[in-house]
Amino acid sequence: MRNNETNNKQARRRGESLADGQLHTADHSRRSFLKGLGVAGASGFLLNRLPVNSFSPSSLTQALVEGDDERILVLIRLKGGNDGLNTFIPVHDYGTYQTARPRLAIPQSETVNFAPTLQGHPSLRPLQSLWNEGQMRVIQNVGYPTQNLSHFRSSDIWATTSDSDEVISSGVLGRYLQGQLPDFLTSPPETPPAIQIGGSGNLIFNNEDNFNYAISTENPTALYNIVSTGQLHDVLDLPDCSYGEQLGYVRTVANTTFRYAGILADTFEMGRNTANYVNDRLGDQLALVARMLRGGLKTKLFVVEIDGFDTHAEQADAHATLLDSIARNTTAFFKDMRDGEMEDRVLAMTFSEFGRRIQENGSLGTDHGAAAPLMLFGKGLNGNGVSGGLPNLTQTDQDGNMIYEVDFRNIYATVFRDWLCIPSDVVTDMMGADYGNVDTLGLECQGIVSTRADADSPERLKLAAYRSGGDIVVEYEMAGEAATQISLSDMAGRRVATLYQGRSPGGTNTRRLPVGAANWAAGIYIVSLETGGRVYSRKIGFFPR
Repeated sequence: MRNNETNNKQARRRGESLADGQLHTADHSRRSFLKGLGVAGASGFLLNRLPVNSFSPSSLTQALVEGDDERILVLIRLKGGNDGLNTFIPVHDYGTYQTARPRLAIPQSETVNFAPTLQGHPSLRPLQSLWNEGQMRVIQNVGYPTQNLSHFRSSDIWATTSDSDEVISSGVLGRYLQGQLPDFLTSPPETPPAIQIGGSGNLIFNNEDNFNYAISTENPTALYNIVSTGQLHDVLDLPDCSYGEQLGYVRTVANTTFRYAGILADTFEMGRNTANYVNDRLGDQLALVARMLRGGLKTKLFVVEIDGFDTHAEQADAHATLLDSIARNTTAFFKDMRDGEMEDRVLAMTFSEFGRRIQENGSLGTDHGAAAPLMLFGKGLNGNGVSGGLPNLTQTDQDGNMIYEVDFRNIYATVFRDWLCIPSDVVTDMMGADYGNVDTLGLECQGIVSTRADADSPERLKLAAYRSGGDIVVEYEMAGEAATQISLSDMAGRRVATLYQGRSPGGTNTRRLPVGAANWAAGIYIVSLETGGRVYSRKIGFFPR
């Protein structure tokens, strides 16, 4: 059940971070600089002509490492708002459905029989093999309270797990990137723990500071050639000016990305596809993920995307093509996983920002709605099934849309706990509230290892750093007394100053550290706090007037 501790929930989601206008100005300046150089987006590059974003580890990914090391989650985003009533036809109330959609209703004689109460669009027929093998489940009537019908806002709600009246900038899978880990730019992990292919702008992996970088190349072969030369950019021989600082920053981002590019290129070269995908964008993405996984990639979190579900006009043919792509490419992906002896390690799940209205419109389409179905695929489901109740076409909300029965956040929480084996306390922290399980999914985690630090461990530290006047203010929370060192580094990883060294008591610590007349170049710096053998970092802008 969800708690009502709103303030605590928002604090957990923020990661106890603080920022002022100067930091916002610094980030804005950096983004503008990157955009001017053609380095835009979020921590990625192009692989096989598809944008790929790589992310540093978080406490979530640490939980994955310490939990079940073999499990993989692939999220399939149906961008635009999928029409659930034409995905799974409400044959239990077919008369009401047909009356509301005289031109768009799918004939009962053409539906695919998954179960007596689950009749699918004819384009979903390829999924029957997964259903019959016990590798597919459907949850009907998925949504959230006070449905927002804006594509942007509703997508943000799904990515951040916020309430409708909250605006949160960090995504549920990126929230713990803040303030807990070694400096991403100077000490990147060897393998990206999360990859997003396509669909820039989704917040699901963003941290609160939008700490994402982008660099691009055209295809895996070109990517491999770049890595194999070893010609990484020089971050030391730079002009002694503001431009040099910014150039060093961009080169450091590029170096980090190339290191990831090498891993992805190697696994791409070692892997192979043995399934037949549709020659479309979703097919390209799932084929790429399958090939890298079969090549030995250790990444556990993936997001792929298929666009076009905003079917306001001429829906029939467009929606049929989209569902055909989902069905055929998902089936191909799991054949690839089976051929690579990996099918028991992978769970795939669709999601979309909302459903469509019950009534068709005057343009042979449907407009923005509310509740809609969600599909899951994989052997970990331990059998097929349908849950969430039957769609109710007569008892609707004030806008005439279907009322949700299953909060999508309960599904997230179940997948995080029972598939990725993340302990419940960590899931509560990352989601900002305690969401109950959807017990009908059939998922089961064995051997959960708690990743919560002991009460006296400094690893429970939370860090914030911001500018206040001429000073740097560092706030951090310690579980117990421990030796600490606070330092300032530039974006190339060179230490500029040691701001504090000594023992810090348990509880909340605030240190105001004057920068004085230090002759530092304007730009972005990293405040790092070292304690207990770990390093926690935050960005901060320094722009003297």
